[in-house]
Amino acid sequence: MFASWAKHYGDIIYMQLFHKPSIIVDSVRVAQELMEKRASKYSDRPQFVMVKEYLQPKPSLVFMSWGEKCRRLRKFFQSALENKAALEGYRPLQRREIHRLLRDLAQSPMGFMAHVKRYAGAIILEIDYGHRVTSAQDEWMVYVDHTVDEFTTTGSLAASLVDFLPLMKHIPSWMPGGGFKKRALIVGAKVRDMMEIPYRKVQRDMASGCAKPSFMTSLLEKMTQDGCLSAEEEYDIKASCLVMYTVPQTITSLMTFILAMVLHPHVLDKAQAEIDRVIGSERLPELDDREALPYVDCIVKEVYRWNPPVPLGIPHRVTEDDIYRGYVIPGGATIIPNIWSMGHHTDIYSDPEKFLPERFEEMDTQTAHQKDPRKFIFGFGKRICPGRYLADETVWLAIANILATMNIRKCRDPSGQEITPIPSFKTGIVSQVDPFLCEIKPRTEKAANLVGQHNAGDV
Repeated sequence: MFASWAKHYGDIIYMQLFHKPSIIVDSVRVAQELMEKRASKYSDRPQFVMVKEYLQPKPSLVFMSWGEKCRRLRKFFQSALENKAALEGYRPLQRREIHRLLRDLAQSPMGFMAHVKRYAGAIILEIDYGHRVTSAQDEWMVYVDHTVDEFTTTGSLAASLVDFLPLMKHIPSWMPGGGFKKRALIVGAKVRDMMEIPYRKVQRDMASGCAKPSFMTSLLEKMTQDGCLSAEEEYDIKASCLVMYTVPQTITSLMTFILAMVLHPHVLDKAQAEIDRVIGSERLPELDDREALPYVDCIVKEVYRWNPPVPLGIPHRVTEDDIYRGYVIPGGATIIPNIWSMGHHTDIYSDPEKFLPERFEEMDTQTAHQKDPRKFIFGFGKRICPGRYLADETVWLAIANILATMNIRKCRDPSGQEITPIPSFKTGIVSQVDPFLCEIKPRTEKAANLVGQHNAGDV
């Protein structure tokens, strides 16, 4: 809807949502000029009544108002997720989990969605809590995945009229229009458990000396240097670790990639030829190979652009009146970055509905920078996702290794006819790829042996 409005009204749209001023931003240039160049005014968050009243009474970093506490908590994430040494320290874990993903795809290809979920969840849970995931049915992962899914559904912009009509919070849950409260309270209790249970386990493990290094242990060590933790500090640690769980976004990118390869086998063939030429068939791609595999990188960019994991960015709030292009933007207005529209802007990307990795080939440095979807899919300014580098590396590593070892093709029905999936996505806070069928199998016997060889060495 917002994208169609942009075609008629331009790349910055003012609207009143239940008497609340809102600005829809449909271009990267406008988003950067407001939320980056004028970040001092545009880094706050709106009220998020649903989240703050029912799901997470004390806001975590994502939903927190901009201020000293927000800046302080972001520094914790920066040391764990933006520091080059820290990122390199995660590579053995990423390597181990990519080997497991390839093995799972080779052994039970029909379960590819479950394997992708396990891969993404295993990396984050081990970094976050030191918890090693050994199966897709891992108790922690299943619970966290289910709770995050319910949280994003319940707290989504579209589902949350109470954010624009705060008086709705006073409606009894048994009255028409008040049913959201009952569901929100149930999900809120699950969110609190999701914060509390891992925290207590890590505390016990630290006390007994068997805790594995993790984001949570590092926070506990830093914040207990001067004595005992306050209740607020305890909450900040729990909530910060919860924020780290960005698995649904990674799943969306990898499922989008698999779908695109089913629909565009020539893209897969071209990428495999590049990998064979640069790396050969004796080893698997590593993150250090990224610059030498430009077409694989083009595929990753096109995956981000074609189906951005978060189609509507998390809203910002402008703290004071501002003037832009002669328009008055009132203080308190909600700024909604339309990420999907930015990736489908016809002035930037020709034929935006088509999956065309070649659109990113042979560009000069300035054009490549301008068109790189990583400049907008992770947010803007001071509220940009601090985990963007880890997420991007995790996605690239999976895509490169699947391309190197697997063929992805259309399934056939009992009569032998190919089944062509129709690209379909559920919209919400996170875009989800609708289920589809495909055939995944090792490219060659040598590729199958390479996958088996690496898994034999993983413990």
